[in-house]
Amino acid sequence: MKKDITPSTLVMKFGGTSVGTSKAIEQVTENIRKTRQKWDRIVIVTSAVGGVTNLLVESAERAIIGDEVFISQAERELIDKHLDMVEKLIPNAAQRAQLKQEIKYLATEFASICRAISILGEATPRAMDAVISLGERFSVRLLAGALQAAGFPAQFVEATHLVETDDVFQSAYPNLEKTAEKVQSILIPMLMQKQIPVITGFIGATKNGITTTLGRGGGDYSAAIIGATIPADEVWIWTDVSGVMTADPRIVPDAQTIPEVSYREMAELSYFGAKVLHPKAVRPVVEAGIPLRICNTFKPEEKGSFVVKEKNPSEPQNIDSQRVIKAVTAIPHQRMITVEGRGMLGVPGVAARTFGAVAATGTSVPLITQASSEQSISFSVPSDSADAVLESLHEVFSTELAQRDIDRLWASDEMAIITAVGAGLQCTPGVAGQIFSALGAAKVNIIAIAQGSSKVAISLIVKAEESNKAVQTLHQFIAS
Repeated sequence: MKKDITPSTLVMKFGGTSVGTSKAIEQVTENIRKTRQKWDRIVIVTSAVGGVTNLLVESAERAIIGDEVFISQAERELIDKHLDMVEKLIPNAAQRAQLKQEIKYLATEFASICRAISILGEATPRAMDAVISLGERFSVRLLAGALQAAGFPAQFVEATHLVETDDVFQSAYPNLEKTAEKVQSILIPMLMQKQIPVITGFIGATKNGITTTLGRGGGDYSAAIIGATIPADEVWIWTDVSGVMTADPRIVPDAQTIPEVSYREMAELSYFGAKVLHPKAVRPVVEAGIPLRICNTFKPEEKGSFVVKEKNPSEPQNIDSQRVIKAVTAIPHQRMITVEGRGMLGVPGVAARTFGAVAATGTSVPLITQASSEQSISFSVPSDSADAVLESLHEVFSTELAQRDIDRLWASDEMAIITAVGAGLQCTPGVAGQIFSALGAAKVNIIAIAQGSSKVAISLIVKAEESNKAVQTLHQFIAS
């Protein structure tokens, strides 16, 4: 927090579990009360109530096949879930009646969109965004109302008035320049009047005002965007875990919270399985130089993890991987796809055609490795996408397969990606050797290896049944 005369500004984002019940919202209210004593200005960003987004997605999918019964049941469930929380959180009769009316109106809007989808027999990305965005529109009214009932000068704001995006529905990209203009004109006057804006996460709007969503991790992304464009002094992400862990505690029971990680480390951790924060959420605060904290709504006394600006890596003192590995992650349910053939040697464009075929299936590739002889390319894809990727590759390389320039295209059995992350990996000799030696001693077979250009992570492919053993083995290198 800044110590000069500039008012300190904090953006706090609360996830679905943090607003999932009336008790949880009461805890959120208490967290805000304590935090407000230390910060001059606070901005709140909220996700949908836990479970609501999944219900909305399923409703849209059921609407495509004309399941009117499901839509009616979902409408009733949305109303009941939110009205029950209103009853428990809002003691004032007039305020309670107004909030109930708004919730019923949104539920009616939900049913209307779903029935329109049902009539058309399809849900365009734009229609999906219209449906899915309703979760945050419900919760922002609920949380703002609860804060008002607790005596806070809170006011909800729909992010469609703040975050301007392109028109790539379901994964929209924000225009930060336009967003900054809107944030400055709408939020700053509210903050100057000591109000607490409560903003919908996950959503934005095109320049024509059409609702969009920001894709997976959009709530965290929203908080980072708002934090960067105010600009805030810090952004806090409140969730149901106490920060970034050294490993998944379900695999490693003695996993601990990492007090501080760099932006690059966080991006690698997020990408390779640490689901506490989406990689997209890191970029706006990186570029604005704003620290980001991840903390536990239900254990606010714990410090959590700070994501901070890069530090210059220290000079290595010895070959001690305990000093440089901060976390170990695992991405399960992967399969290795291999394109191999003697006719690939020195032929330009094979890699481009390979990944063009993968892209045509809408599949993301988390890891790539290639033999130095250029006779094979291997990469991982989610297991449930492997068959579609193989089919696409066979189509693209049908001529080469017939001419035996490519000998075969094949997919492995199920694998897992294990990643060791730590900034010290880029400057400490011997760490990779220790990693491989330890896994060898544990009889874990390494199928493939990759290290990104950031050099803060080493990723390995292992058999699915050896995944937990690999994580547990590498976690032994992390200092307690």
